[in-house]
Amino acid sequence: MTRLRCVVSVAVALLCGACTADPGPEPAASEQTATDPGAFRPGEVWRDVDGQVINAHAGGILYEDGTYYWYGQYMEGETWAPGANRAWGGTRVDVVGVSCYSSRDLRHWKRAGIVLPAVKDDPSHDLHTSKVVERPKVVRNEKTGKYVMWMHIDSEDYSYARAGVAVSDTPTGPFVYLRSVRPNGHMSRDMTLFKDDDGRAYLFFSSENNATMHVVLLSEDYLEPTSEWKRLFVDRSREAPAVFKHDGRYFIVTSGCTGWAPNPAEYAVAESIMGPWEVEGNPCAGDGCDTTFDAQSTFVLPVADAPGRFIFMADRWRPDDLPDSRYVWLPLRVEGDAVSIEWKDEWRLDSPAGATADR
Repeated sequence: MTRLRCVVSVAVALLCGACTADPGPEPAASEQTATDPGAFRPGEVWRDVDGQVINAHAGGILYEDGTYYWYGQYMEGETWAPGANRAWGGTRVDVVGVSCYSSRDLRHWKRAGIVLPAVKDDPSHDLHTSKVVERPKVVRNEKTGKYVMWMHIDSEDYSYARAGVAVSDTPTGPFVYLRSVRPNGHMSRDMTLFKDDDGRAYLFFSSENNATMHVVLLSEDYLEPTSEWKRLFVDRSREAPAVFKHDGRYFIVTSGCTGWAPNPAEYAVAESIMGPWEVEGNPCAGDGCDTTFDAQSTFVLPVADAPGRFIFMADRWRPDDLPDSRYVWLPLRVEGDAVSIEWKDEWRLDSPAGATADR
């Protein structure tokens, strides 16, 4: 979440004209395992196999050899608002690091620990507890055998605006932090990492003070941005990108820039990853569609061994108590160029064939 005040264009509001004014489902107080232990209950407390609350916010998932690896921001401690951010409600917690969990079925998660920890003794370091480390994503480079993590690195007031990179020999770390960059000299805030079928990897990120998104091809080792890049969604103020591919076409789901407050999602489609991208509108339908069900996009996960099945991953932020922010995972369906996401109180993966909603 790039917590800067952005002007959400009138066009975004018009895209959700068919939505109701319903604020969406309220976060439930019960545990995810309260009914069917095999079901997803979006917005409730999710626990790992040891009974501890899962702590992996604004994350993404890597799938390899039958195992899913979930990486995210580990949030704990007091939620507070720096003086420079109070005017727009920019609360934060001190940086702890990037966490990792593993699972073979997407429901039973084992904690691997903090795979990229904060730096406590060097205030100038990108990973110092006073900085911002957000939206970690990991892919494996087949040529080097390395696991590469990219993330949003920033200062407390969000003026630093860079992309950081770290590497590991194993998916569960430890990751070694290398550096941060402004790709091709441009600001980089909310971001995601996408690996294409041909092995090339791309960084999508909010730039130009969040007014315009950029996409840049990474080097063969995934450790540097190249000079091949494009501007996307010019002056539309989009963040929280989640990119996926289906039937040879590229899809992206994004959020507007409204701080921690939820807003309508928007998706776009392209034949080429560099564009042009055609904005299609809000993928969410039904009550709560105008706030993305009180959540914000972070990743779209292709279900392993189930072509055409996807899970939309989002975060339901709690700006006054960020460690208690919740996960909202929902089935995402694609028909042609049309993407749809509907709220489900409870749903399950009936088999490796994909996601099926119960109710």
